[in-house]
Amino acid sequence: MLDRFKEFWAGTVLHPVVRLFIRLGISPDAVTLVGTLGVAAGALVFFPQGELLIGVLFITAFVFSDLIDGRMARETGRVSKFGAFWDSTLDRIGDGAIFGGLALYFAGTGEDQGDSYLYLCVTLWCLVMGSVTSYARARAESLGMDAKGGIAERADRLVSILVMTGLSAIFDLPILMYVTLWALAVASTYTVVFRVLKVRRQALAADAGTAGSTGQPEA
Repeated sequence: MLDRFKEFWAGTVLHPVVRLFIRLGISPDAVTLVGTLGVAAGALVFFPQGELLIGVLFITAFVFSDLIDGRMARETGRVSKFGAFWDSTLDRIGDGAIFGGLALYFAGTGEDQGDSYLYLCVTLWCLVMGSVTSYARARAESLGMDAKGGIAERADRLVSILVMTGLSAIFDLPILMYVTLWALAVASTYTVVFRVLKVRRQALAADAGTAGSTGQPEA
């Protein structure tokens, strides 16, 4: 849902940064790496200490690298299969760091240890389901099938958890973060099931077609 805004941000708001990096001879792959390291550092340093707002602001500053590197690659003609692989691989690290940092926050906080443990589990579930969502699509495409769809694309998960974590810190309303985690847990689970069933239908149709084309004629 939010992917359609990427081109707007990269092509207008962040365009001067894109042009500057190109003039400096910085490679898109380097931008991807630095952005991921920044996201991971912000999540794993600030979130476990309870500095949620600072962590969100720090992460947000580096999240924009995900928009800049692709635009740089297109403008310099350096779009490559390795670049796509590199970007997707580091995305998993960044996403894992964000939810891992929140898990560490819940593991170390809490006047109410029961709630902290509950949301530690919900956060870990979001982490796992988010990774499986991306893996299911990648694996399906490697087999020549389509696994797009669902209600929890990466951009949606990332923006929602960062915005609501930041707002929960600003207004001292942790319920905002709690509701978002539950919503992401449900949405990610639905998306995984949706993609599995979608691929299953394609696989069964392909298997049936293969069996029909190799069948022996009747005597």
